[in-house]
Amino acid sequence: MFNKILVANRGEIALRIIRSCKELGIRTVAVHSDVDAEALHVKIADESICIGSASPKESYLNITSLMSAAEVTDADAIHPGYGFLAENAAFREVCDNCGIKFIGPRAENIRLMGNKIRAKEVMMKAGVPVVPGSDGKINDEKEALKVAKEIGFPVIIKASAGGGGKGMKIVHNPTSIGNAFLTTQAEAKAFFGDGEVYIEKYCQKPRHVEIQILADKHGNVIHLGERECSIQRRNQKLMEEAPCPIMTEELRERMTNAAVTAAKAVNYTNVGTVEFLLDGEDFYFMEMNTRVQVEHPITEMITGVDIVKEQILSAAGEKLRFKQEDIVFRGHSIECRINAEHAETFLPSPGKITYYHVPGGLGVRVDSAVYDQYIIQPYYDSLIGKVVVHAETRQEAIRRMYRTLDEYIIEGVETTIPFFKKILGNKDFIAGDIDTSFVERFR
Repeated sequence: MFNKILVANRGEIALRIIRSCKELGIRTVAVHSDVDAEALHVKIADESICIGSASPKESYLNITSLMSAAEVTDADAIHPGYGFLAENAAFREVCDNCGIKFIGPRAENIRLMGNKIRAKEVMMKAGVPVVPGSDGKINDEKEALKVAKEIGFPVIIKASAGGGGKGMKIVHNPTSIGNAFLTTQAEAKAFFGDGEVYIEKYCQKPRHVEIQILADKHGNVIHLGERECSIQRRNQKLMEEAPCPIMTEELRERMTNAAVTAAKAVNYTNVGTVEFLLDGEDFYFMEMNTRVQVEHPITEMITGVDIVKEQILSAAGEKLRFKQEDIVFRGHSIECRINAEHAETFLPSPGKITYYHVPGGLGVRVDSAVYDQYIIQPYYDSLIGKVVVHAETRQEAIRRMYRTLDEYIIEGVETTIPFFKKILGNKDFIAGDIDTSFVERFR
């Protein structure tokens, strides 16, 4: 087991990691930028160290500073959380070369799953359903038009190294394909340093459903069920729930088997998420996230499994503490990501929180690292906290979430709480009639 873990992140995920480490008897080191010196994760860690200025490039993305911090504090492992360097294969390799454990999958897993074209090829060979599309990268506009016509419009052009909703364009007709190809290629180069793109059939009203997996270094792989992630804006998730409202036992078995197959096909270890598009009874592999997800708490709520603890134990070389038959799903859970943003425009609203009251009650969990008089910095993600509820049924969970948001009082900055309260009162959402275009129709 590890003696000391350096937490290479900030905000609620850093706090989450530190809490799990404390329960495992592991000491922690919180890194922070100069503007995060008063952050909550810094206050509760056993040690803390400043690694640079406010700019992420100078601090949380600075591999040299992170490794120096690990060396001077004598940390024997690094947990990257999510975002920042969590899916950076080069960072993993630096950790390996320095003799420091990286709490996450191997570099080859990160690199393979980070390349959407290569990942799709591997999944096809493993028999995992994939979205119909190009066999590999698209080289020019002429090829893009040819492939799009073969697939049939509408299509979506995607950056091979993409993620986070960036580097993708939906094309509805042949006249738009050339410009969309060049634009996506340019975005891919700008955002990810790799201009490689590919084309897939665009499913017009799919659900976004993901499967949580746990895998150890001894060949054991299990799943923790599915999460419904269709409430999203510009391909960025806003609200998630578990289980999926329309899931049947037969469909769940097919999807979870596919996810486990996907993990085994790449000899995956540690925590991961296999993401699918669900179109009626058909589902297609989209991508695999090689890290803990923002929405992992809803899976913890319905299974009772501490995913972050399992991630740490797996990285330490221990066998999974659960077999598949040990996993039991109980009730329904919903998560709302509360951001410091205007509820109508989604424009960021950084500033000082002048009053802060956290909701409570049965089945309520708030994962947040802010507090009264805390300053939401303009340099980082605007997430204030994740409100998570659990209840026996979906309808009870919806009512509980509405009540909880009513009690969540945040003054001094704008928040997205009003937006979520409107969704919770929407008849289509209440009926479970949602897909990835829901938010645009709703707005």
